[in-house]
Amino acid sequence: MSKQIVLLAGWGLGAAPLQGLAQALLAVLPDYSVQVQMLPNMDGHDTAAIIQQLDQQLPSDCWLLGWSLGGMLASALAALRQSRCAGVISCASNACFVARDDWSWAMPAATFAQFYELCRSNPAAGLQRFAMLCSQGAVSPRQVARQLQEGVSIDAFADQLAALQVLAELDNCQAIRQFSGPQLHLLAQADALVPLAATTQIRELNTQAQVEVLGLSHASVCVEPQLFAQRISDFIQGESYA
Repeated sequence: MSKQIVLLAGWGLGAAPLQGLAQALLAVLPDYSVQVQMLPNMDGHDTAAIIQQLDQQLPSDCWLLGWSLGGMLASALAALRQSRCAGVISCASNACFVARDDWSWAMPAATFAQFYELCRSNPAAGLQRFAMLCSQGAVSPRQVARQLQEGVSIDAFADQLAALQVLAELDNCQAIRQFSGPQLHLLAQADALVPLAATTQIRELNTQAQVEVLGLSHASVCVEPQLFAQRISDFIQGESYA
């Protein structure tokens, strides 16, 4: 079983929020390598092309781990790779981020459209709004929101509109159903971006998948990295020795 973990960043905030998780994983899995991977440039690319690009860039047979959009891309890539993927773990990732006729347990389309327009017309306000949504439900949401925004330039955030559109379009229902390897999906108790009701629905997509509630907010994986690292370690080691 592979001892490589690739950690895919979420949308809009870069790789910095996941450095704590990467360090915590190295502490509990000292024999493993952990690679934090920024999302690829998505301008002018459809979802299938982006998944193919990631397949070419990332090491084969690694564990795919991702937060939010990163977790959704990890699930899509796992379904493509099948036996070439050691397993997939998503944190605060839905099967579909935006609600549609066959997946209502997600952000309403009108709400997403308003958020997209805010990010397009006023990136500074969009960044602030996104950080607050990520931190909603946390014990100290304002503090978490400030930490998430540290080091994120407005220009870099403004360049993420194409990736935001991919987030809206990605549908992983079939990917979760079809991936035959180990998969663990961790959702948060009071996530403002991924409804808790999605927990049951994701579980029904694949009865072999483990779907659990861990943490409070969308950003819990960044706020409590040791908690998530221990659960991820238990899952990976359990599968490695199964």
